[in-house]
Amino acid sequence: MKFIHTADIHLDSPLRGLSRYDGAPIKQIQTATRRAFIKLIDFACNEVVDFVLLAGDLYDVDWKDYNTGLFFNQQMSRLHQANIPVFIVLGNHDADSVITKQLRLPNNVIKFSSKQPETHKLEQLKVAIHGQSFAKRAVTDNLSTSYPKAIPGYFNIGLLHTALNGRPGHAKYAPCTMSDLLTHDYDYWALGHVHKREILHENPWIVFSGNLQGRHIRETGVKGCTLVTVENEAINLRFVPVDVLRWEVIHLDISDVEVIDDIVDKVRETVNELVQRVNIPLALRFIIEGRCTFHNDLHNNSTYWMNEIRSTVTDASLDNIWVEKVNIQTKAIHTISTQDEGPLAELSKFFHDLPQNDEELQTLLTEFKFLKNALPTDIYQDNIDLSNPDTICQLLGGVEKLLMARLQDKTGLG
Repeated sequence: MKFIHTADIHLDSPLRGLSRYDGAPIKQIQTATRRAFIKLIDFACNEVVDFVLLAGDLYDVDWKDYNTGLFFNQQMSRLHQANIPVFIVLGNHDADSVITKQLRLPNNVIKFSSKQPETHKLEQLKVAIHGQSFAKRAVTDNLSTSYPKAIPGYFNIGLLHTALNGRPGHAKYAPCTMSDLLTHDYDYWALGHVHKREILHENPWIVFSGNLQGRHIRETGVKGCTLVTVENEAINLRFVPVDVLRWEVIHLDISDVEVIDDIVDKVRETVNELVQRVNIPLALRFIIEGRCTFHNDLHNNSTYWMNEIRSTVTDASLDNIWVEKVNIQTKAIHTISTQDEGPLAELSKFFHDLPQNDEELQTLLTEFKFLKNALPTDIYQDNIDLSNPDTICQLLGGVEKLLMARLQDKTGLG
């Protein structure tokens, strides 16, 4: 017996981060989730799997139109022709209350109820699949406690969208513990919601398959599904990459670079290595770091160097690698300390103390609120939350480096 465990498809999710400069692969970005899903269906048909499990968040948001549903049904019809059934639970992104448009699903697709746990059996395989969908986006109850006990003589699978006991970057929906899952005596728990693949337990298996396609720079590395093979009571798992665009963060230490123009050579060497190693398009974030004598020049002319790096990557990669962002985080050889005296030291101390000063932070947030309202909508970036104190604190480091570099350059102290 073979089956595929997948989750968090987020069909038609708008991949963000690459469409803000000329030459970005906008079409490849917009179609990435669909193309990754097609690769999944291709693999399922070629592998002749017995069934497919989808553990929530098939869709990203409510359909803009019916094209999203039509595309999904077309792919399900391909599995129908191959006699491959599909079992789905809804997650927080595609809960019953979120997706308002509906199309009748092909006969091979079984969607679990959101009212209570259900069990569907594949009698020929002696498989019992237990699951429950989300009724609303924010499910805070432990759904797993209501799942039935394992059925004797069957291979029992639990299909669940959950944060388990919590994972960074994921809302704590349908929380539960490992003990909650283990008490059911299932053979395999197919989990969704967490986008990083993780094997939590073996024999019985408790697995987050991760998402099918990275959608932004916080979802780096290879993405795909899990192929589960059961033979003579032995259960084997195989990770299958199906992503069509991969996100990576490159930390480039330029401490050993003596001439500023040689930075592009180091970038080119890095890209050439990637081209040899990775055979799908890449979206990169470069973090330029290390202590160097030209720290001030980099920050004073950051826009030039960001675009110089983008141009170098395009030239070296034949349009297979794009730069999502360049963060310049270098340090000067001689830095200003908060223990020093003078105006620059006072400024450094101000930046150091600001995150701990709630009153000053609130004043800053108020100013940013007026700034946001004054900005044209085509300039303001929605993914930067200027009302969040944590966001402001994260940005302060970059602001300090930029100001210090320019002031040191003007005063000749760099």
